[in-house]
Amino acid sequence: MITQIIGRLVEKLPTHVVIDCQGVGYQVNISLHTFSQLSNDEKIKLYTHLQIKEDSHTLFGFFTTLERSVFRLLLSVSGIGASTARTMLSSLEPQQIQRAIITEDLATIKSVKGIGLKTAQRVLIELKDKMLNLFEGEEIQPFPNNTIKEEALSALEVLGYSRKQSEKVIDNAIQSAPDSSVEDLIKAALNKL
Repeated sequence: MITQIIGRLVEKLPTHVVIDCQGVGYQVNISLHTFSQLSNDEKIKLYTHLQIKEDSHTLFGFFTTLERSVFRLLLSVSGIGASTARTMLSSLEPQQIQRAIITEDLATIKSVKGIGLKTAQRVLIELKDKMLNLFEGEEIQPFPNNTIKEEALSALEVLGYSRKQSEKVIDNAIQSAPDSSVEDLIKAALNKL
């Protein structure tokens, strides 16, 4: 099993990178989250997951071990393949996925393209306990009152903002001030949107 790759960055695209390791170029599939974390430095290090199938060997790369762990847990759910798991990590940050599963935030999981209601429910049921064990140094605080978040999102939708765009802003506002009221969240979001 290839667990990490360190080498010279030859090519960087939103879907994959090519890394030269002593004359051998490895194509490593990445998420948009990892793409956004990578600098243009020549030297690069990615944590990897090697998927072996009958007809292919595919290498997936992640900027952090947390992202790789979330990817592997997603793969363990029936109905989620590597491309769907990568899409989830491209749409949401690993911590957002972890928090959504821990807090049973079905709407966030369902907001990812390719995830239907049944698959989203399966993700929440099968991964909640496993996600609680993935704390990487910092503890993920479940939102104390998920209805405050939902109320703020609903209000922003009524004002014409997209749910996906609003959700990222609201999540950031909650992280910086966990005891915010609905009004505080809406005001903070309106300043950022």
